[in-house]
Amino acid sequence: MSTKPEHYDVIRKPVITEKATMASEANAVVFQVAPDATKPQIKDAVEALFGVKVKAVNTTITKGKTKRFRGIPGRRSDVKKAYVTLEEGNTIDVTTGL
Repeated sequence: MSTKPEHYDVIRKPVITEKATMASEANAVVFQVAPDATKPQIKDAVEALFGVKVKAVNTTITKGKTKRFRGIPGRRSDVKKAYVTLEEGNTIDVTTGL
């Protein structure tokens, strides 16, 4: 499978948090993805970019919080995350980058 430029549009960046690190022990990686990305698109992009076999894709949309920036109320943008479960024997080291 060839790497297409739109694969980089689907997957924005890896999520490196405490929860994402715990998920990696269960052979899963977490990516921030485009809000309009579908599960099959995410699966194709991960398989093409990293050369691994994807078992399942779970997505979640986190609504942006209202926070104050220099006293002025602002709003963080909504974020869509994809929990990508990999087949046995496949790994992705997200700390190295794309």
